[in-house]
Order: sequence, then C-alpha cells, then structure tokens
Amino acid sequence: MCQQHAGLDEDKRPSLQGTSPAEDGSGTSQEPFPWDVGVFDAHCHPTDTMASIASIPDMKARALTVMSTRGQDQDLVSDVASRQGIKESDISILSDSAAGGRMVPCFGWHPWFSYQFYDDTSSGSLYEGTPSSKISHYDQVLTPAPSSKDVSFSQGLPDPRPLSEFLNETRSRLEKHPLALVGEVGLDKAFRLPQSWTSTHEAQRDEGLTPGGREGRQLSPFRVQMAHQAAIFRAQLRLAGEMGRAVSVHGVQAHGVLYQTIAALWKGYEKDAPSRREKKQVAKGAEDFSDSSEDEEEDGNSGSRNKENKTSESLYHQKQGSRPFPPRICLHSFSGPVEVVKQYLHPAVPATIFFSFSIVINWATGGGDKAEESIRAVPDNRILVESDLHTAGEQMDQYLEEVCRRICKIKGWELSKGVEQLNRNWREFVFG
Repeated sequence: MCQQHAGLDEDKRPSLQGTSPAEDGSGTSQEPFPWDVGVFDAHCHPTDTMASIASIPDMKARALTVMSTRGQDQDLVSDVASRQGIKESDISILSDSAAGGRMVPCFGWHPWFSYQFYDDTSSGSLYEGTPSSKISHYDQVLTPAPSSKDVSFSQGLPDPRPLSEFLNETRSRLEKHPLALVGEVGLDKAFRLPQSWTSTHEAQRDEGLTPGGREGRQLSPFRVQMAHQAAIFRAQLRLAGEMGRAVSVHGVQAHGVLYQTIAALWKGYEKDAPSRREKKQVAKGAEDFSDSSEDEEEDGNSGSRNKENKTSESLYHQKQGSRPFPPRICLHSFSGPVEVVKQYLHPAVPATIFFSFSIVINWATGGGDKAEESIRAVPDNRILVESDLHTAGEQMDQYLEEVCRRICKIKGWELSKGVEQLNRNWREFVFG
C-alpha cells in the first residue's frame, strides 16, 4: 500500500542506487538501463495523486498496473483507464512500442477499509441501518470493541455499506474494462485505524491527495477482526475466479492465514501431486530447498501412478471452466520467508502465483536480506517488479529502475535479459 496511507515519510524511504544511468551511489559507472525493452509496474496507486496522472504518457515505464482500494478511488481508476487504459488491440505491441494505452486498471477493496462493509451475504451481520446498529457493527468487526473505549469513535466512522452492493459494482467495472484485474485485496494483522478527523486535520488536509487516506492522523488502538477481513477477501477472490481475472494481494503479518484463506477456495481443484522424483525437479531460476534425503519411489509403481496422474489432470481441466479462485495471483511487495514461497509453488496449487517486490516496502525498513532470500527462491518466470508509489512520473520510473537492477543482480541476470524476463512475467500475470 502506498505511502500516503502507510505514513512512510520521505526521509525514511531507502536510497536509490540506480537513479542515474551513468553512476551508482558510490560513483561507480554502471550499465545504461534498457528502458527500450519495456518495464511494467505490477502495483501502484497514482490515482491517490490525480495531478500526477498527466505524466503517465511521458514516463519511461511502458505500462502501470493501477490499484483501487476504497470508495474514493474506484471511479477515478475507471475514468483514467477509459482515457489511458490498454486495449486488447495494444497487447501485441506492448513489448515493442510505447504506443497505445499505458495502464491496466484494478478494482478491489483493501483490507484497511474492510470495516466499512457489513456482510449481507451471510446471516451474521448486526447492521440494520440505525445509529445503534452502526455501533454494534463496528463493535463486531473491530477489536477492541470501540464502545468499550470511546463510543464516539464508531459514530465518526462512515455508515457501513452492504458487501453485495460493492461486489455488483465491481462486477460492472470489470465488465466495462475487459483487461482489468481485481486489487488491491488481502489481509493485514498490523494495521490500526487512524483517529477520527478533527477540524484541525481538515484544515491541514492536502487537497492534492485523493480523500480516504491517513494523511498524518495518529493511529487508534482499533484493528479490523481477521475473520471480517477474510470474509471480504474471500468474496473478492470468488468474484475474480468467476470472471477469470488475476488478483493483486496485500498480506502483512498474516502469511499463514493468507495462504489458508486462498487455499481453502481451491480445495478440490488441486492438480495431481507429482512423484518424489518430479518434486525434486526445481523450476528454472529457483534455488533447490528440497530435502535431499527423500527416497525415490520404486519404478514398479510408475505405471499405476501415471494412470492416476492422467485421471486427476483430466478432472482438473474439467473444473477449469468455473472456479471459486483466481487463475493468477500476485503477492505484492512480498515479505514472507522462503517457506511461504515453497507453499505457493507446490505443484498441486491450481493457480499461478507471482511474487512482486518494491524498493519502498521490501528495502525500506531493513528487510532487504529476507527479500533477497525470497527472490533467489522464486523461479525466474514468477517474479514481478512494482513501485507501490502514490504518484506517477519520474520518481516512479526511478524506483522501478532500482528494483529491476537489484533483482537482476540477485538472480545473476544480465540486465537487458533480466528486464526482458520481467516484461514477459508481467504480461503472463496480467493477460494469462
């Protein structure tokens, strides 16, 4: 999620080593960056700063994957896509030309704002449209219950909206934009709601920012219950599966429950588990973290196993027409350990999982070593790059260049070939 929501100050952002094509931070000459190959931002929020949208056609990046997160930006993303969105006729020239559209829209509701819905798709909602039921709703979905601390906090929050209404609106937006994705959606255990707006906050608002963000407000003690976040998340994943759209997923301090929530939707759709010998065949570009002491199966069992494999694979393809989970998932600014990477890359997983990395998140708070371990573990064809910035333009280009350079160095890729690989990965994630 971008800095205007997370509160990442300018002086806390990591230094850029690749902002100049001639020198790195130490003054050492470095290879010119191959923008002509085509660089694609897998996750960003430029509609948070609408004045920056006009700079998109002049950016060096070929195209941006633009998220929506809350009520204030859904129509903004749609409107920008109507003017600058990639059309199906643009797809074939994306790798060779900057002509045509420059962004792919994404429609979704971020977990930070999930408290604003009541789940009318289930029988557990307490909201009935009255002031007292509004307080009951927020006591139900927030922890600790606001009424136990300060009942005025709930009174200052928006009136809850029905989840079904938003899902219908999102379905309409996805139909309007055939190449659109679902995002940003997910789970977050760390997030706390900001304090209510005061007259002082209102007077200090930055009119250049799209409303709905934190904008410097202090944080409250209240968090969104994980069960409620998961309900909103599941509903959007199911919609993405229904419409065959890829999804950009946010996960903070919730890697286990995030995986469990997604995996529960593909239960019964898993691909056939490979033999032990096949499990040891590590995907290209990924380090081998398997247990080398595992014994091979006896060749005498191979005939029956192959027959079972074909049967299971046939059932898998039969189910692909209508699925309750997305066909492709990007774990944006992935911060999990290598063990979580291995979970998502299990051969039985029926969705294609990508892992995206950004300078502002993965290297912002000293997490670079963990990111580098994950990058080495991810196959070459599953890595994406992103800026996660809230403003388009030169700075976004700089952060994209830097993350590309770092990933190429970690993976041992020649720069131009590496950027070309990242280009192919983005097109596979977005278009399938």
